[in-house]
Amino acid sequence: MSDVLARISAEPLDPGVVDAAVAGPEHGATVLFSGVVRNHDGGQRVSELEYHAHPDAERFLQACCAEVAAATGLPVAAVHRVGNLAVGDLALVAAVSAPHRAEAFQACAELVERIKHEVPIWKRQHFDDGVSEWVGL
Repeated sequence: MSDVLARISAEPLDPGVVDAAVAGPEHGATVLFSGVVRNHDGGQRVSELEYHAHPDAERFLQACCAEVAAATGLPVAAVHRVGNLAVGDLALVAAVSAPHRAEAFQACAELVERIKHEVPIWKRQHFDDGVSEWVGL
């Protein structure tokens, strides 16, 4: 499937766009994953995150989506945010539709794990005490 939705965006994410990209009357289940900036990590209070992407990150994201779609035969979509994100902002929205829920859950979990491990996007966490750290380098 070369027509999967796979995009890196500096704009706020719209889960409806990702959901619509995988919708179809043949599917009885859609799993929509929303990765949200949380207010803590490792016992520290997080004030914001910065996401930075390699210039080829969208190509890697496209490959992850296309490979999961090809392996499962299911429609998949994912959009990852970059830039400064506040607590509560969406960092990643991914979706998979399938005739039945079990395969949609399994494929979406695989997609999210692959994105996390294969797409060159790094985050810098800023903590309430003024300290920051890079994650994923």
